[in-house]
Parts: sequence; C-alpha cells; structure tokens
Amino acid sequence: MKTYNTLTLFNGLRIIHTPSPTSVAYCGYAIDAGTRDEQPHEAGLAHFVEHMLFKGTSKRRAWHILNRMEHVGGDLNAFTNKEETVVYSAFLKKDFARALELLTDIVFHSTFPQHEVDKERGVILEEIESYEDNPAELIFDDFESTLFGDHSLGHNILGSPRHLKSFHAESGLNFTQRYYHPANVVLFVYGNIPFNRIVMWAERLTADIPMGTGNTGRVAPPPYTPRYLEQHRRTHQTHVMIGCTAYPAADRRRTGLYLLNNMLGGPGMNSRLNLALREHSGLVYNVESNLVSYTDTGVFSIYFGTDGRDAERCIDLVHRELHRLCEHPFTSLQLAAIKKQLIGQVGVASDNFESAALGMAKTYLHYGTCEGPEALYRRIEALTANELWDIANGLFSPDNLTTLIYR
Repeated sequence: MKTYNTLTLFNGLRIIHTPSPTSVAYCGYAIDAGTRDEQPHEAGLAHFVEHMLFKGTSKRRAWHILNRMEHVGGDLNAFTNKEETVVYSAFLKKDFARALELLTDIVFHSTFPQHEVDKERGVILEEIESYEDNPAELIFDDFESTLFGDHSLGHNILGSPRHLKSFHAESGLNFTQRYYHPANVVLFVYGNIPFNRIVMWAERLTADIPMGTGNTGRVAPPPYTPRYLEQHRRTHQTHVMIGCTAYPAADRRRTGLYLLNNMLGGPGMNSRLNLALREHSGLVYNVESNLVSYTDTGVFSIYFGTDGRDAERCIDLVHRELHRLCEHPFTSLQLAAIKKQLIGQVGVASDNFESAALGMAKTYLHYGTCEGPEALYRRIEALTANELWDIANGLFSPDNLTTLIYR
C-alpha cells in the first residue's frame, strides 16, 4: 500500500513526503550527482562541493548557515556518494519552513567564496590524511578502484591532494551549474507535516530557479575482469577484501544476493563468516560482507583484518564458506530461518526514521518510486532455494572473484 505523497513542480523539482508519528522531521535535497559524474581532472570535486555548500550563499555567510538550525536545536548534515549528494536537516516539525528555506538557499544559491575555498581545502587535505591512516576504511575504496579501474566509479570519493589543490571557486560553480538544478534534484520530507504546506513552500522558494535537465551523461563501467592484487603498506594487520561486481539496484536478483550477503557476513553474530573466522577459529576481530548497488552495476565484498601469519588460512575459510553456498541449495528449514532473520533485521532498521528518510530519497531520486518494508518482506519471502543457488554459482566461483590484500 502506498504510504507516501509525490508531486513534480512546474520547474521539474520532484517532491516526496512520508508522514511519521513523531514531532521530529527530516527534510533535504538529494542531488543526482556524485563522484562518478566528475571529469577526469575533477576527482574529489563532488565531495568538495558538498563541503563548500555550507560556506556562503548570495545572502548568508558561513557563520549564519551553521547557526541557522543550531539555534533551534536542529542538525544540518550532508554526504557524498558515488551517485548522489544529499544535504538535509533534522528538526522539530514547527521549524520546517526555517529548514527548507535554508536548505534551498545553500543548494541553489551557494557562491563558493575563494577565501573559504582556500580554507576548506586544508580541512579536506587533513580528512584525506586521516583516511589514509585507516587501512580498514581505505581498502574499501581501493577495492572499488581495483574493480572499476579508470572508470569514474573507481574514483576515491575524497579525491587526491593533487586534484584538490587545483580547485577554486569556479570549479565549484561549474559543477553546481551542471547538476544542481530542479530537474536533477529530489526534495524529500519525512515527518508529520501537511503535504500541501510542503508543496506551497517548495513552490515559493524555488519559483525563480531554472529547471535545467536531468543527469543523462553517465557512462557504463567496462566489463569486469577478476584480479589478484597485493599492496605493501606496512600495516600492523593484514587487511583483505574478496569480492566481485554484482547486480544493479533494480535487478530482481539483488534481493536474493541481499539475503545471501546477510547470512554470510551481515550484522548478526551468527553469520557464517563470523562463526568460521572468529568464533570457531579465533583468527579475526571483525569480518563482514557488504553489498553496494548502483544504477548500472554493484559490488559484493568480504572484508577482514588478521595477523599476517593467519591471512592465507582466513582466505581459505572464506572460500570454503562461498563454496558451501555453491555446492548445495538450502533446505526448506535453512531457507525459512535466514528469511526470518533478515525480515526481523529490516523491521528493526526501519524504525530509524533518519535512515528511512535517506533511503526514501535515494530510491525516489534514481528510480522514481518508493516502497515500504512490507514490499521488501514479500520479495524476501518469495525467494526460492534454487534462485539463491543460481546466484551463488553465478558470483562466488573462485575464478570470478577479485582479491585485494594490504600487507
């Protein structure tokens, strides 16, 4: 059953709203522009623009932006991914107009003052250094670079110091002129606010902003070729990632892979990889598997860190668990158990309104639709053992896997 409201304004701005029962609301703009939309000389620019949105508009300085929601106890946040940038606020519902006016100002009217560009460049350079000091995080970006090579999906979101030092005010303005216009943006609201009030304020605040066009310039990544790569980084632990490219978000097989990923290395302490590498063998502190989906591809990966002397044994255990999935379909009892666990986890996660708001925004931005957890429950329940067996054999065979090791 549809539980959300949508409308497209005359200027192309798409609006999606879901009511919620609390006095706290979430509102923001999701822009269809991320790291993969950068030109080769712009690596890191999407993230840099996200930072600079808070540094000045045609009517506000950085100090006024930072304090506008803080003065009423609200939060102002943003993040950049490979395919979208999201700027949003959490606030008491009585402050909705204040939040939307501020968000509209910084998304559509930022000016990128040069003195703020120079200052923020230093902040992001420090962020890059901090990130590079954390191999357990850095290896995820390096793994995607290994999978996608020179394609923009392989770009590190933070970019490189070399590119960052070349950015100036015009760089940010050029990027926002390409992508930050109503036809390429979704306004999302999650909260107990009348939909007609949302529409009224959106029309009023964006009436003078030109429509622009949607983002149609993306190039599909090249065919996937498995690789084995070792990097010598003098880390205390050996860090390992094993995985492959996977299904796009709209692919019907993604739900089955989502279930397999959760059973293999999801958040449950009873995940197969946690039992094999930690509980039974005592070889790792953390092991996890992850599934990231993009509009035209995806990434399945397994990560662990271990003592260098145990790395090969851990790799063998990972392959053993993947081989088990390829050998035999689940029994009816096994399938029922893993479905029950995932549905419970989805239900608990859906109680986080902030995550629900951001998930709604991303889905509507890229696919023009939105669904509640009940629709996902139905897809999970419909999965068969043979479907899961086919997915496992299609992705998890050793000759389809890429391995990246930090030693």
